[in-house]
Amino acid sequence: MQLDLIDYDHGISAIDSGFVRPRLDAIHLMVQNGRAALIDTGTSHSVPLVLEALKSKGLGPHDVDYVILTHIHLDHAGGASQMMKLFPNARLTVHPRGARHMADPSRLWQATVAVYGLERALRNYGEIIPIPKERIIETPEGTMLDFAGRELRFFDTPGHAPHHVCIRDSLSGHFFVGDCFGLAYTELEADGRRYAFPTSSPSQFDPPRLHQTIDRIVGQQPEAVYLTHYAQIHDVPRIAADLHRLIDGHVDMARAVQASGARGAERQASLKAGVRRLVADEAQHQNWKLTEQQLIDVFSVDDELNAQGLAIWLDNQEP
Repeated sequence: MQLDLIDYDHGISAIDSGFVRPRLDAIHLMVQNGRAALIDTGTSHSVPLVLEALKSKGLGPHDVDYVILTHIHLDHAGGASQMMKLFPNARLTVHPRGARHMADPSRLWQATVAVYGLERALRNYGEIIPIPKERIIETPEGTMLDFAGRELRFFDTPGHAPHHVCIRDSLSGHFFVGDCFGLAYTELEADGRRYAFPTSSPSQFDPPRLHQTIDRIVGQQPEAVYLTHYAQIHDVPRIAADLHRLIDGHVDMARAVQASGARGAERQASLKAGVRRLVADEAQHQNWKLTEQQLIDVFSVDDELNAQGLAIWLDNQEP
């Protein structure tokens, strides 16, 4: 795959990780005073693209100081072990709840195989190996790291996952938000505006906490945030308001499906159909320039994952 690199101000770039389709999954590169940090890693298959991006900046594997994970879902962390193997001076940062899974990824891998199946998991993510504990830095709420004179502050941001952090960059004032600010696929851009749609993917969707996380980010008043899906967005308060509305829409739809008495495969099909209706309604509301089939293609993975996450959330609500 050819390198797709978007350069922003303040030494920040977005690398297309090559996961699934173009510009679905971003790895963010930060360069400061000849040093590099990576925020999220894509999969093991992303490593050659990261090496090429570093080379384009006049940097190499020895110049990477940090590999920073927003959370440990494998489209964000699947390449971490291979990158740490290649970057001898790097330290890995991760939420305390995720650290043990980076040191021993066996349970993380089993959970991934349970969702995708073994063949697809291997095809999507590649080999995942343990990372030595002494190279892992846990980043609970309030952690500050010095990156070549640039301060990175970590926020505990649950809702999408309990092991999720967001990172504020002192130089730009911008936030790296992983998945807790939704999916802002480039295909959804219309009339020069970006749009986002929430992700309730398995298995730890928590709507009240996700609402709180979104409000907390907005309260910091960043001019821009960087999403893994995909890259830099502005107009943060407007997009946050859309996310709040759509999260509530997911919850209301899921409760209606549960109240209908549907269970098992019938419930899963109803939830997936409900997510598709939410996508279609939002496309009409926001005037996205996509046909019905294009919408289905863009959300071909997320409609199923959102439905699975909602099913698990519903099960956790029962006495």
